[in-house]
Amino acid sequence: MIQNKRFALAFRLTAFLFAAVGLMKQIGIFDGMISFHSFMYYTIQSNLLAIVLFAMLSIKTVKSLREDTRGTAGFFVRFEMVCVVNVLVTFIVFWTLLAGTLGIDYLLSFENLAVHGVTPLLCLADYILFSEAKCLKYRDAYFTCIFPLFYVIFTSIAGLAGYVYHFADTFENVLEEATAVPVRFPYFFLDFDRLGVMTLAYIAGILAFIILLGHGLYAVDRKVRKDKNYEKTEIN
Repeated sequence: MIQNKRFALAFRLTAFLFAAVGLMKQIGIFDGMISFHSFMYYTIQSNLLAIVLFAMLSIKTVKSLREDTRGTAGFFVRFEMVCVVNVLVTFIVFWTLLAGTLGIDYLLSFENLAVHGVTPLLCLADYILFSEAKCLKYRDAYFTCIFPLFYVIFTSIAGLAGYVYHFADTFENVLEEATAVPVRFPYFFLDFDRLGVMTLAYIAGILAFIILLGHGLYAVDRKVRKDKNYEKTEIN
């Protein structure tokens, strides 16, 4: 754990600004195209969570600097662990399930690399570099699935109630014209219209994976970082 509060503050302010710019670019603020619709996606919501986390950590670090420039910069460790897992889900699910359905131009764009790559990794880096040891509780591994579960419930209710994300062209056969079909769910693996009950299997699998990630961070916290040979690192 790095015990240099000035370094921690510089890292967190940089991460906050980067995450904020990446999110604003993704939702179209710079192009004057922002809409409520953007906030229905887990990517946007998890990145907002990351921005809130970096803001909280930056404010707390500034307050802590008034006391001393050295010492622990690990604050809100349990909340940070939950945030890290939740935003890593964005990273992992996008690059394993969704990236193959998108064009190379978008995949290489700044906004995509920011919200689906760099911001999640910045959250993980902050947790590894600055979080204080021996703060997690076993139940925290299960708290990680609360936010994604509420997201699934919310978007499922909205979709079943008639919310439409966009329209997709479909053909009954090759001789007929395309018919616009409403897409009522944000991601294909949550689409009850197309997958039916198979959607529940996707949901169960993703939630199980989230809990597994939470257990992984808990195990590292209890077994690796708590090793008697673990030493705190200082940056001069």
